[in-house]
Amino acid sequence: MQIGEIATAETIYCRRDESVQAAALLMRQHHVGDLVVADEIADQRIPVGIVTDRDIVVSVIALGLDPSSLQVGDIMSDDLLTVNEADDVYATIEKMRFRGIRRVPVVNANGALMGIVSADDLLEFLSEEMGELARISSHQQAHEKRARH
Repeated sequence: MQIGEIATAETIYCRRDESVQAAALLMRQHHVGDLVVADEIADQRIPVGIVTDRDIVVSVIALGLDPSSLQVGDIMSDDLLTVNEADDVYATIEKMRFRGIRRVPVVNANGALMGIVSADDLLEFLSEEMGELARISSHQQAHEKRARH
């Protein structure tokens, strides 16, 4: 299965020149713990980083800095891993595991933001797959009972 099929398409994003306070308010408004940071180029959003609620707490609040005077670009993680919407789910899991990343922006062939996939999304997908696998035995037993009668 392709990662684009399970990614969340409605991705909340901001620009790198957004204030940290505005980013925090955006997170609150949309009930999310992260924002993809994107540059808008030719009507496409190109991911350049990610900022999390933890980034805000550790890099701004804990240091007593003013979140209204800092920009998202000052604190975002810019060593960004992205995956293509056509990438395989299991290859994506491996990339995330290798980098220790819980959220990954999903892009199209042009590098434009198409969604985001989280470890929780992947756990839900895998649990559904495991559930289908578990049902094989019960279906096999029912089939054998019908075949013997």
